[in-house]
Amino acid sequence: MSESKTLLISMGDACGIGPEIAVAAWAAEARREDLCLVGDVGVLRRAVAWQGLSLPVARLASPDELAGLPPDCLPVWQPEGLPADLLDCPVGRIDARAGRAAAVCIEAAVAAIQAGQAAGLVTAPLHKEALHAAGVDYPGHTEMLQALAAPGGAAPPPVRMMLANEELRTVLVTIHMALREAIDMLNIERVLQTLQISDAALRRFGLTAPRIAVAGLNPHAGEGGLFGREEIDIIAPAIRLARQQGIAASGPYAPDTIFMRARNTPTHPGEFDLVVAMTHDHGLIPVKYLGVEQGVNVTLGLPFVRTSPDHGTAFDIAGTGRADASSMGAAIRMARRLIS
Repeated sequence: MSESKTLLISMGDACGIGPEIAVAAWAAEARREDLCLVGDVGVLRRAVAWQGLSLPVARLASPDELAGLPPDCLPVWQPEGLPADLLDCPVGRIDARAGRAAAVCIEAAVAAIQAGQAAGLVTAPLHKEALHAAGVDYPGHTEMLQALAAPGGAAPPPVRMMLANEELRTVLVTIHMALREAIDMLNIERVLQTLQISDAALRRFGLTAPRIAVAGLNPHAGEGGLFGREEIDIIAPAIRLARQQGIAASGPYAPDTIFMRARNTPTHPGEFDLVVAMTHDHGLIPVKYLGVEQGVNVTLGLPFVRTSPDHGTAFDIAGTGRADASSMGAAIRMARRLIS
């Protein structure tokens, strides 16, 4: 969309650890000239203090003002429409004002990207209940960004959620919905589209012949129909169609072992570059078990780069200065790689 290399970093939920990890990750980066925070200046100043940092904070009228700032000055673009009393929100609690502010920051950031003022977005965690309390009709970042990527009533682009670290990548066919509903949502077209989006993303990452493993839905991948027919009627036909399109997909494999086969370590080269999982927890539990501190969530299929840390708002430690910004830092570095 733009030649700009600026990365916007949203503050997330003001009552959680988002503001703290946003400023801590910014401060930890060796190069910062391409990073601009999006949020409330007062909330982010408070986060600077909670992190024990000594940083001047500059309020920007737009991301275009980033150029020329001193390197040790935290740049904050405060978009219009934020609640005026965010600092009054109880830290570590669900508050509709924090939900509204998180949504306003995302909306403003996407508009700035679409206007050519930035190239990508790194999002700090928001809280789904706070969004709901604010009347925002999206279950999370992914669905909101999908809708915002198609302004003017156009059909939203098909997107998928990928969680990745240095050892494992997984992409989900279904995301934020009840498990019963997710199973009902599975069909050949949806699985095939996930494989197409995953293959395109891996090629964008520089892999010329990506190897994609597809996890089954049922125990032992259905055991030939004994434990369910989704593998026979939906997943295997989608894999066949993908292979006809030149996608190196294989499976369906038993979901309790395929992630171990795909895990890539110095002593165990992974057999696959990515695993496609049918449901949210099937895919995310293995990656998060390996360590949330380096996990990165990437939204595939958007017309711009979006990454985020793979953890939530952590209300229990908000305001204590104990929040670990490692995953946020990893998300910044992943976003840079994707827009370079």
